Amino acid sequence: MAVVYKPSDLQKAAQRGEPSYVWRAGQERRLAMIREHGAENVRGKLLVNGCGVGEYLARLATDAELAVGLDIELPRLLNAKKSNAHLVCAAGEHLPFRSKEFTAVLSNEVIEHVEDDRLAIKESSRSLKTGGVFILFCPNRGYPFETHGVYWRGRYYFGNKLFVNYLPCGLRDRLAPHVRVYSRRDLHKLFNGLPLIAELKTTIFGAYDNIIEKSSFIGKVLRAILQFLEATPLKRLGLSHFWVLRKE
Repeated sequence: MAVVYKPSDLQKAAQRGEPSYVWRAGQERRLAMIREHGAENVRGKLLVNGCGVGEYLARLATDAELAVGLDIELPRLLNAKKSNAHLVCAAGEHLPFRSKEFTAVLSNEVIEHVEDDRLAIKESSRSLKTGGVFILFCPNRGYPFETHGVYWRGRYYFGNKLFVNYLPCGLRDRLAPHVRVYSRRDLHKLFNGLPLIAELKTTIFGAYDNIIEKSSFIGKVLRAILQFLEATPLKRLGLSHFWVLRKE
């Protein structure tokens, strides 16, 4: 039976999403991708825009000339103190930084939760130096499950909900008003007109660590098969978009 939560209990979690509290294979894989495709940029002046409790920030800060973690939720920032980075409580749509301040900006599963995703992207672009990189992970509409759950008759029903993202936009957004999801076309519209040139546009599957915890063999086989599909046209069914864009 699905777990049922009242809006009064988890309204904030639904709207803001939940950051990574544990570090497992899925997080380690994304960190490696960030370091590989961010290269020297993430070792310069780095902004983690929507840093949550600071798990990625703490690891990236060890190699960065300057690392800044920003989040709108103060309690999460207090948990991010272990990162040994500069911490700022602010909204991604109104970054309190000068233009051309950073060599890299990371947005990991954040823009789907902000009030104005276009403005948040513009602000990240503004804060980047010329030649800097914007690294983005965000939910893919092609994934068969809505991983943030649904809102129905005054209650949130969390967990993976099958085929919700395949519904017409109006109906899908009524069932999941607390979170956005993006097609490739949606992202092109989001970046249209900004001085950001895509160097990498792909889709990735998850690491399925929760399944592996319950059944190691089945989970690892599933992970291997799905991550293999990232090299095929079936990657369009992946969990998240992974884009790397460079500022002109």
